[in-house]
Amino acid sequence: MAQINAEILKRIESWLTPTFDNDTKQNIKNRLVSNPKDLEESFYKDLEFGTGGMRGVMGVGTNRINKYTLGKNSQGLSNYLKQSFPSDQIKVVIAYDCRHNSKSLAKVVADVFSANNIHVYLFEDLRATPELSFALKHLNCHCGIVLTASHNPPEYNGYKVYWQDGGQLVPPQDAEIIAEINRLDYAEIKFKAKDNHIEYIGKHVDDVFIDESVKNGSFDTSAEAKQNLNVVFTSLHGTSITAVPETLKRAGYTNVHIVEEQREPNGDFPTVKSPNPEEPEALKMAMELAEKVNGDIVIGTDPDCDRLGVAVRNLENELVILNGNQTMLLMTDFLLKQWNNSNRINGNQFVGSTIVSTPMISVLTKAYKVETKIGLTGFKWIAKMIKDFPQLDFIGGGEESFGFMVGDFVRDKDAVTSTLLACEIAAQAKSKGISVYKELIDLYIAHGFYKERLVSLTKKGIEGANEIKQMMVDARENPLNELNGSKVIKIEDYLLSVVKHIDSGRETTIDIPKSNVLIYYTEDGSKIALRPSGTEPKIKFYISVNTTLDNLSAFAKTDQFLENRIEAILTDMNL
Repeated sequence: MAQINAEILKRIESWLTPTFDNDTKQNIKNRLVSNPKDLEESFYKDLEFGTGGMRGVMGVGTNRINKYTLGKNSQGLSNYLKQSFPSDQIKVVIAYDCRHNSKSLAKVVADVFSANNIHVYLFEDLRATPELSFALKHLNCHCGIVLTASHNPPEYNGYKVYWQDGGQLVPPQDAEIIAEINRLDYAEIKFKAKDNHIEYIGKHVDDVFIDESVKNGSFDTSAEAKQNLNVVFTSLHGTSITAVPETLKRAGYTNVHIVEEQREPNGDFPTVKSPNPEEPEALKMAMELAEKVNGDIVIGTDPDCDRLGVAVRNLENELVILNGNQTMLLMTDFLLKQWNNSNRINGNQFVGSTIVSTPMISVLTKAYKVETKIGLTGFKWIAKMIKDFPQLDFIGGGEESFGFMVGDFVRDKDAVTSTLLACEIAAQAKSKGISVYKELIDLYIAHGFYKERLVSLTKKGIEGANEIKQMMVDARENPLNELNGSKVIKIEDYLLSVVKHIDSGRETTIDIPKSNVLIYYTEDGSKIALRPSGTEPKIKFYISVNTTLDNLSAFAKTDQFLENRIEAILTDMNL
């Protein structure tokens, strides 16, 4: 015990009281002897709500996902709901993914709500996260919960909260709910379920959700074009298997090959190092299958089915994985064309994006006389845009981390409808005798060639968190003057809400919520963003460079030129 910090030891000892069950207490006693450093990691802080809700390693402790930390969340949320809707019969809907303990933890959460006389709709089995967002509005609920840790490693789980509009928590509700949770003592959690308040749901909600996905993701593609598209799909052992194949089938896509080895939901994700479609390795088996069956497009979704990775054939007919910015550009351009062709663009439309996504999205939408609204990282901010501007039509929104949302029937990134949209784009391109990749290059020729790269550094534990914090402090106190020989002309500091214009010395205010993000802009048009992850123990560096592209024949040379510029920037930053 002497090895553990005194303050942390007090936190640990509070979990040895009668409030906690015997298994929990025994676990702590054993680890006090066998692994005090690990125990210190488990208790040194309270698990916090980040960009995508609360995520953490499962286990015993205040800094872990377990029945007590999630029970406390649910009790605090119950209290807040009762204060906010004093005369309503409050209703919540709960979904969960394929991760270990998700089903049992979802039942714990349902029990707590029911014990507080709140009516709970609990999905009978795992479901995709976008279906939770849809179900919330469909069932007229006050809030929704999904138990998921998205693409994090197998030892993680998480707790995401959605509000009445179907979007994740945003200010002011988020801070108010967190304050309510923090006021609670663990002894105040009501764990004893009232079964008459728990109602299981399943197929009848699935059917409505899938039909709406087909309606929102279909765009006048001929039946022949759909049948001619050769699709390879992988659910990466996740929840999308419950929705994506049926959505494609109902939409008319019959030539779909599923990676059978990855079909079965499994929280160990046994065939991949990481179930993250941002990682090329995650799509390896799907790419191999596509080569065998001559697939036109490869799509893989993350475990909770809110993000997708897409691979298409390049000009040499080789399969290449698009990055999230490229997928977002193709999807946004396709949607804008549909709206434009049906004469629905009248100045009252907008597209949503984020501060770390490609600047090209604003250039693209401007060509259609449509505004791009830019928010912080995370789709909750895009959902907030829809709520804040009800007089405007929302066309779609995306972010560089492989998320996209088509329309607003779901208020979160949605890999179900986006998978269908990707197939629509590919089917229509193939029917015209061109490739999706050629359409991407055409966008570069028309609007400028923007190339991006993300570099992530993983820093685990207490020491890692301190190291990330210090890296951001150093970047603020010792800002870069130039990168790759190009002078820094502007710095945006989202924590201080200040834009510093270097040449004039002028400072202007950033009018969006504070966040620990720094963005540098250089004379040659490069953009470099630094941001600690809100869901993983990582610090992320987002690099964007651009130049003009005159014609198709210059693509390879120009692509290499931009690649060299990115490498030079990374060298300057010691990354």
